[in-house]
Amino acid sequence: MCEECGCENVEIHSHDHHNHTLQSGSSEKLVIEQAVMSKNDSYAEINRKYFRDNGIYVINLISSPGSGKTTIVEYLAHHFGNSMAVIIGDIQTHRDAQRASEAGCISFQIETLGACHLDAHSILHTLQSFNPDGIRLLVIENVGNLVCPSSFDLGENEIVAVLSVPEGDDKVLKYPAVFHKANTLLINKIDLTAYLKFDKSKVVTECRSLNSKINVFGRFRLFYGYPQY
Repeated sequence: MCEECGCENVEIHSHDHHNHTLQSGSSEKLVIEQAVMSKNDSYAEINRKYFRDNGIYVINLISSPGSGKTTIVEYLAHHFGNSMAVIIGDIQTHRDAQRASEAGCISFQIETLGACHLDAHSILHTLQSFNPDGIRLLVIENVGNLVCPSSFDLGENEIVAVLSVPEGDDKVLKYPAVFHKANTLLINKIDLTAYLKFDKSKVVTECRSLNSKINVFGRFRLFYGYPQY
């Protein structure tokens, strides 16, 4: 894979995490960001071809920290077993990858060491250690963040956004980019609406005002057993 990407020293995470508003004299910054995104898109196309050639369906799972992404991965791992692999992005530690492995799937951990999202180049490098034989589903659990991950194409087939009830029902229009791009919205911890103020219809309406074709599902955990959808 390295022969294809060239392993050039490109700083994929060179954008401002907090402020994307251009100021006076910032044309150079705009050019740099455009170059970074163009390079990322090139890597994403290499990834996409690899996945397509190997018959692997890829989901990019995006949400805030603590929304329940890894629990969703565990549930899928119980269902798909060794026909599923997961790539998990975190700032540090291998804890989530270990949870996924214990649930029964093949897992890889990317420690971003401060970067707020995964990029296509990091996925491309992970694929060097990837054996596609028998794998039909790859879940990429992105770094917990509703802002930056949606800007970076990883070569996925589908973006699944996760919004948990404890986060509140006001997040769709506060962080519109991910909900605009997502193919599916999973409202997680839906059983907590019995205890927390959360307007499901508001979330669905606002989401579909950004993206009329998005699929919306609710998820909750039974007191005993696996999560139900």
